[in-house]
Amino acid sequence: MTRYAVDEIWREIAYLAYHLHWRLDDLLDLEHGDRVRLLEEVGGLNERFWQGVRDGD
Repeated sequence: MTRYAVDEIWREIAYLAYHLHWRLDDLLDLEHGDRVRLLEEVGGLNERFWQGVRDGD
């Protein structure tokens, strides 16, 4: 079993909770791979949003 740094997990959970408005229990129940995938997807959405803001779209 791989162990992850507690501070890193809390940063991930806080990021997802902020953007997805999910309950803490639901976020903590995610498998690591699923959590990472959600982080990537939400990060991509944020990047596209801010690119549109910068480009004036």
